[in-house]
Amino acid sequence: MRAYADSDYPQDHKPDWKVIAGLWPYLAEFRGRVALSIAFLILAKLATVATPVALKYIVDYLDQGREGELLLWIPVVLVVAYGMLRFGSTLFGELRDAVFARVAERAMRRVSLRVFRHLHDRELAFHLDRKTGGLARDIERGTTGISFLLRFTLFNIVPTLLEILMVTGILFVAFNASYVIAILIAVVVYVVFSIKVTEWRTKFVREANARDNQSNSRAIDSLLNYETVKYFNNETFEAELYDENLENWEKARLKNRLSLAALNSGQALIIGLAMITMMVMAVREVASGAITLGDFTMINAYLLQLFIPLNALGFVYREIRQSLVNVERLFGLLGEAPAIEDAPGAPALTVNKGEIGFHHVHFAYREDRPILQNVDFTIPAGHTVAVVGASGAGKSTLARLLFRFFDVDKGSISIDGQTIREISQDSLRSAIGVVPQDTVLFNDTLYSNIAYGKPEATEAEVHHAAKQARLDDFIRSLPDGYDTKVGERGLKLSGGEKQRVAIARVLLKNPPLLILDEATSSLDSISEQAILEALNEVSRQRTTLVIAHRLSTVRDADTILVMDQGRIVESGGHSELLAQNGYYARLWLQQQHSEDDSPVGD
Repeated sequence: MRAYADSDYPQDHKPDWKVIAGLWPYLAEFRGRVALSIAFLILAKLATVATPVALKYIVDYLDQGREGELLLWIPVVLVVAYGMLRFGSTLFGELRDAVFARVAERAMRRVSLRVFRHLHDRELAFHLDRKTGGLARDIERGTTGISFLLRFTLFNIVPTLLEILMVTGILFVAFNASYVIAILIAVVVYVVFSIKVTEWRTKFVREANARDNQSNSRAIDSLLNYETVKYFNNETFEAELYDENLENWEKARLKNRLSLAALNSGQALIIGLAMITMMVMAVREVASGAITLGDFTMINAYLLQLFIPLNALGFVYREIRQSLVNVERLFGLLGEAPAIEDAPGAPALTVNKGEIGFHHVHFAYREDRPILQNVDFTIPAGHTVAVVGASGAGKSTLARLLFRFFDVDKGSISIDGQTIREISQDSLRSAIGVVPQDTVLFNDTLYSNIAYGKPEATEAEVHHAAKQARLDDFIRSLPDGYDTKVGERGLKLSGGEKQRVAIARVLLKNPPLLILDEATSSLDSISEQAILEALNEVSRQRTTLVIAHRLSTVRDADTILVMDQGRIVESGGHSELLAQNGYYARLWLQQQHSEDDSPVGD
């Protein structure tokens, strides 16, 4: 995924409210809890709405008591009832949150896992293009937004609307329609104002998110390439570039804050004017004797009680809009189907012998730049076939296609006669072990990185794989041995040590098919010879595709394919190809001269 430009957040784009409907499956998992939460919600609102009524009777009784006999136990009972109603409102609200907590947290867990699985299902091209920092922010904001939508849609918007209906109903029955009309006008004006202004300021929210992604992506990218920054003394350049991104983020956040201030001020003005209007109406009716002092107190309490959650409703609507912006990005990510998918009902691969066939394969990463053209060859079961050629000839692309990181444009690839596009990816990749040219390790122990090839392996199996990869002596020489941390991306190890770890975990996986993509490119000549002996021993029982640049590493291959500009131009054994005195012989001669000219000890 690329860094998000402003065009990714079009200002006139409307958030998809269907996103909220998409949250239903997460609620349906806990129907009982949701129903109980709603029951507590209703009880809490009933207690809240009943509280001003109790207050009215307390004031009326005390006011009337000035003119007659006052029985102290009556106001005491009313005060106790008033206090219990307030306590009940809080208690039922807390019980509602406690019961619903499991629902919201489980939803975040489910979505996070779903996104994690989906990202691993995406094709290699997606991960080559993505920006890790921006993607991480999208996931973080999206999962948090889901929790917010679940909680606040159900527990703020619904109860606030319920309270408005209850209060207007009580005022209509107890007093007259003028109060109801005043409340409804205030609510409508407030809601319309909030929606319109929130729609206007959504573009600032989107821009702030875009700038946040941009700065975070740059920071992570720079830190991941720490050594490169140091090689070129570009710390100041990186800091200036990061600060430039932060400056854009600061400006976007400032617009966001100022627009929020305008929204809050407008909402406060509407609430203030509504309260003034209704209090003037109530004061006039108290002065004329149409209502009691207790009625006036109840109206005042209802106004305060009503506009506080209404003000919260404005906040909630703003946050829901922002959460929708975040969640739609997350759901949009989930909605992007992987480019490489299993065929419906795809069977598992059955490896009987292990014969690999490339049948007239054509492939291009881009239409205007073909990589492979009519590549046709077979690797017999148990044989080792090496592919050599200049950089850019298409050698590593063969390995990527066999592992089905990409699908061929024309032709097909088969294993034991089974076309790989017609079998499940999981079974295909379980049968293939890969030692890549660029080995990246997890920031964990050496033991864990080797055991990654077979997580359920025993300690003895892990140690045996390390010995096969000529890694055991090196590990035992370390103070922490197998518990040594390798650092971010394995940076605490040399290139050769990382490659031997990669070889060890492939040996531990013990697959019937092997792909060695420049598997010894980071090794010195002594280590290379030791590893080649181990790989040759393992390869005797497996079908192996070797991608190589150094021809000296593939002299013992059963067949050597020579590639040039995406085509196989020669094939045969090492001696046979030298005898042909063609492209391979020229490559061999060039490399021999290069090695002869290399300084001693290089």
